[in-house]
Amino acid sequence: MIISIASGKGGTGKTTVATNLALSITGDVQLLDCDVEEPNDRFFIKPSIGKTEKVTIPVPEVDKSKCTLCGKCQKVCEYNAIAVIASKKDTQTGKVLIFPELCHGCGACTYLCPQEAIREVDRVIGVVEKGSKGGLEFVEGTLNIGEAMAPPLIRAVKRHINPEKTVIIDAPPGTSCPVITAIKKSDFCVLVTEPTPFGLYDLTLSVDVLKKMGVPFGVVINRSGLGNEEVDRFCAKENIPILMKIPFSKEIASAYSNGEVIIDVLPQYREMFCGLLTKIKMQVR
Repeated sequence: MIISIASGKGGTGKTTVATNLALSITGDVQLLDCDVEEPNDRFFIKPSIGKTEKVTIPVPEVDKSKCTLCGKCQKVCEYNAIAVIASKKDTQTGKVLIFPELCHGCGACTYLCPQEAIREVDRVIGVVEKGSKGGLEFVEGTLNIGEAMAPPLIRAVKRHINPEKTVIIDAPPGTSCPVITAIKKSDFCVLVTEPTPFGLYDLTLSVDVLKKMGVPFGVVINRSGLGNEEVDRFCAKENIPILMKIPFSKEIASAYSNGEVIIDVLPQYREMFCGLLTKIKMQVR
């Protein structure tokens, strides 16, 4: 089973739920940190890292001796990653500018160049690290600073999924392309929210996305008791199961600040997270 942990906004407790759930499960389990722009699961899991691999995407490189500055590559690029600067009087003074940070690696420019003046070269965008903690297998992606393309790295992390195990995916926050890439093909998604107006608003956005994706989901309310009951009323109205409530607690906040998991500091929560997994399995049946 593949379970994604997501949230409409950052800071709701998504990582708290992902790490505690993963550590509460007995048997074969994987935790994939797909929040590649700001991965932090490792600070709580404290795994032993055994393998590191670089992740690349193909970007164009132009052979100036073959290029005629026809502009075909610029026309076919949907992401404005190529600009052709040509002079009608003197083609030798023109140039082709490549913006690798914008390139999606689709290969259209290479395939359609009439002069075959473009080839693809690999550009490193980040790394995937793989390790373990006891019986827990851990995989994390880290995007290089300044990179705008998170989905290729997220897909590289997800290539390590073992379908024979219970897989927990810590997805990025929000509702954009990286989130969709992380959640795609999940059997179930847990939406972590908080009982505040901001939490409710972003929850509604996430619910709309998951309905369109066709992924079943439920809600975990973190910092329960802090705000109002609007999230509860929204879930009741939309027939969305509330799978768990984590109370607003100084002990839990202190544990998080110290890089500790709840189930170690407050052992009674281990049973609650095991119950969360049971409820998820009941929803998937």
